[in-house]
Amino acid sequence: MNMLKWNRKYATEISSDNDGETVCIAGWVHEKRDLGGVFFLIVRDFSGFAQVTLHKHKGGVEQELFARVKKVPRESVVAIEGKVKSESKAPNGYEIIPDQMEVLSEASLVLPLDTTEKVGAELDTRLDARFMDLRIERTKQIFIIRSRVLKAIREFLDERGFIEINTPKIVSAATEGGTALFPISYFEREAFLNQSPQLYKQMLMASGFDRVYEIAPIFRAEEHDTTKHLNEATSMDIEVAFVSDKEVMKILEELIAFVYSKVVDYSGLAKLNLQLPLEVPKTPFRRITYEEAIEALSKAGEEIEWGEDLGTSAEHTLGAMIGELYFITDWPCAIKPFYAQPADAEAKSKDTCNAFDLMHPRVELASGSQRVHSYELLKRNIESKGLSADSFEFYLDTFRFGMPPHAGWGLGIDRLLMSMLEIENIREVVLFPRDRRRLAP
Repeated sequence: MNMLKWNRKYATEISSDNDGETVCIAGWVHEKRDLGGVFFLIVRDFSGFAQVTLHKHKGGVEQELFARVKKVPRESVVAIEGKVKSESKAPNGYEIIPDQMEVLSEASLVLPLDTTEKVGAELDTRLDARFMDLRIERTKQIFIIRSRVLKAIREFLDERGFIEINTPKIVSAATEGGTALFPISYFEREAFLNQSPQLYKQMLMASGFDRVYEIAPIFRAEEHDTTKHLNEATSMDIEVAFVSDKEVMKILEELIAFVYSKVVDYSGLAKLNLQLPLEVPKTPFRRITYEEAIEALSKAGEEIEWGEDLGTSAEHTLGAMIGELYFITDWPCAIKPFYAQPADAEAKSKDTCNAFDLMHPRVELASGSQRVHSYELLKRNIESKGLSADSFEFYLDTFRFGMPPHAGWGLGIDRLLMSMLEIENIREVVLFPRDRRRLAP
């Protein structure tokens, strides 16, 4: 078979309407079924499955082809040319009667995973052989949906006048106090992998780029060993000038609803066996203040005091009470970053800031705030967190030459996927996850 002359078709491009036509398919040997005089070869490509059917005959080319097909190991890569025959019992309503087969890459007999899922595998085993795990239909669909989510995010923001940006991932200073950084050797100087595009998003507000977003990796050297944390994650961040926290909260909830609307009708969801049908969340999302959250948690028996951050237990308790996507607003300044704008003079408490978290009942999805745009206040806030203002000189300077009021947020793409698709472990929605124990593949 001459590869240059192939007229290859995907399995789902062929149907019973092609009855009698000669076609070429290429893919992986998914299954082999020997029924004595009849042999079925199920070939898998990215689109789906095609059934190749051989009838045993005595002598001639057909006998030789029958023997070769029967011998080829599962997960080998093959190209098969043959005639389409209508068959209602076969995948997609047709089968292929082969004229010739070429083995493009023969697989080893012992496989790291069973792609038919008749034999299950632990997540670590699947991640060790991620390339083969992606051949499993359920896993493949997760990443097709991930791609659809990212496409939907860009569509939503581009239509609203946002500019996509790319900020540095090698930096000289921390974005936030208290978060561990990965140090790296940068010639004669110390540098770090960036934990957030925050400083650069804000600097662009002073440039006149007043609606920006970025989808990019972030790095946090925290020694978590949980199902919702990774040391390298994908964050989706926006920053908008001349708005408050209320406006960017509205953008966030509308974005989430839009993303869901682009996924709910996708046929691949059926492969994930969701317990509940995926529905577009209604907007606006419920809003509760931090103080209201603390009161509700205390009544529910959680040991938590005003001024403390919410731990996993508190998040789950609150999520069970609310049962839907919701915002927690008006957080204490002490537990939010230095760039969060303190509440205005009319606020009940002078110790709160215009910050918010977007919560799913199981996990925090996003965090944002109105930002400080006063040079003097920002410098004081940095120093009050025990950080050196000199380390942030490149950032602070932009606030001395005309910085508009602005606000923004960061959304965890990986957490959005795991919450949307009812997936328990965040590693399942990341192609090659990085945590404290995994650095390969």
